[in-house]
Amino acid sequence: MDELMPTLALLAVGVLLVAGLRSLARAVSVAPPLTGVMPHAGGLPPVEHPLSRFHVRWYVVTMVFLAFDMEMIFMYPWTLVVARMGPASVVEMFGFLTLLMAGVLYAWREGALRWT
Repeated sequence: MDELMPTLALLAVGVLLVAGLRSLARAVSVAPPLTGVMPHAGGLPPVEHPLSRFHVRWYVVTMVFLAFDMEMIFMYPWTLVVARMGPASVVEMFGFLTLLMAGVLYAWREGALRWT
């Protein structure tokens, strides 16, 4: 039980800190909390239905974003093992980047990155 005391003390301090800060925020707030306002667009009434359809170009933009996101997810660990793995890992990474670049160039050719 003695080894758990520092953890329990830290948990108690955290809970008390959060409770204290929330109480302080409620005490110094200027306006009462808004209960009848919807959380959409800063309290304004919604203009369209929340389940409305998006334009198809947003799906392509999402795919381009995911391509760059996957690139970063794989590049960070690769930087840690490239010295250990040698030239084979460099060739594999450039193959991966070539594949991603082909996707980005395709999206560019199709006009997915044009905002007009």
